Order: sequence, then structure tokens, then C-alpha cells
Amino acid sequence: MRMIFRCDPALSDHLPRPVPARGSLPDWLRAMPAQAHSEIHGREIRTVKQCPPFVDAMAYGVMILLPCDVAVSGGSFAWDWNVPEPATPGHPRAPLSFHVPAQLADTPFAKAGQAAIKFNSFWTIELEPGWSLFATHPVNRDELPFRTVSGLVDADRFHDGGINFPALWTQPGFSGVLPKGTPVAQVFAVPRTAPELVFETFDDAHRTAYATTVAEVLATPGVYRKRFRARRGRSTA
Repeated sequence: MRMIFRCDPALSDHLPRPVPARGSLPDWLRAMPAQAHSEIHGREIRTVKQCPPFVDAMAYGVMILLPCDVAVSGGSFAWDWNVPEPATPGHPRAPLSFHVPAQLADTPFAKAGQAAIKFNSFWTIELEPGWSLFATHPVNRDELPFRTVSGLVDADRFHDGGINFPALWTQPGFSGVLPKGTPVAQVFAVPRTAPELVFETFDDAHRTAYATTVAEVLATPGVYRKRFRARRGRSTA
């Protein structure tokens, strides 16, 4: 699988490149202890830092990054991003634009009078035939003061225009700076062919395997990581 990212030549030296999500795990995860005391259990238990599915979801795919610092105060957004005029007609120059409140009407996340921000795209993304691009909020990153809206784009066909990333601002009292390089969307290549759904009941072998697996997971730390977790290849730029 190849993901091809292209940008305007006048901006190529000014844009942070999309990066494998594994390389942009948050500081809070790195600093988190591997164990914590549980009053309920009366002992030390493993934290989500030792949960491979939790971490692997955060490390999967590619992260799209904010191209410059954005200052936020009182619901206003400002930036000082001195970049050349793009060489491509119709190409954005601002890191943000907006969706008006009417575009969110009747959605469960609509708030009266609140527009959605839109992280403008400075990279086009091309996938191989039969693959689509699933874009969503950076996984398990609820500390970010926005919530990126999920979307699916057939990027094997639509790859000559930028894919923008709308988001809801979730911390109205936030005042500060979103720094350059903040992850704004996590993207994955997904096959467009729908899976065949097959439903079965356990036979004797499956019942035995289920009971054995569950007993091992409960009794021995690290069973999933050591026996079942697949080794993931490194992406190349």
C-alpha cells in the first residue's frame, strides 16, 4: 500500500509532512505509569499503557499536522504565517476556514450559533485502486480542544484536490496557542470492498480454544502482546 502526498511547490519548504501516527504519540501516554493502584482490587493493576489494542489504535495510520501556530482567544482564531503565494490557482493559504452553523443543523453535535472550524488541507492524498481514505479525530486524544469530524473519501479517484478536515471546537474557554505540528486528523487506507459476513456457533474446538485463551489472558500478563500481537512494519516517507 502506498499513500502519495503532494503539495504546492511554493509551500513544500514550509509545510510539516504527514507522519506515521506511531511517531506522534502524545507526551501523556509516554509519561503514564505502566501500573496504578486500584482501590477496588486492592493491588497494583496494569494501566492502558500496557493495553496493546489501545496503543496500537493510536499508532495506526498517518497523522495530518497543523501547519503553523494558531492563537485562540475568546472564540477567535489568529495566525501569523508568512508563506509564499501558492503557485496553484484556488489553493488555500490560511490554515483554517469555517463551516457556518446551518451546515450542522439537526446533527447531534450542533450547538446554537456555533460554526465548525475546518483545518484546510495543504496535501493531496492518492491511494491505490480500490482503497478509500478514512479520516477521523486523532484516536484517544480527548485532551485536544476540538473534535475532528470523521469522513470517508475515495482517494483512489479523488486525489487532485485537498481533503479538508472539519472539527467542532469543544473547549469554549480555551485561551492559548495550538502549536504547529498539532495532530488534527488521523487517516487510514481502508479497502472499499465490503466484507462477507459469516455467522457460526462454537463447535467443540472453538469452545475449548475460547476457554483456554480467556484463562491464559486472565492469569498471565502480556499473553496478547507476546502471542497474538502482529509485528507492524515501519512506514517510509
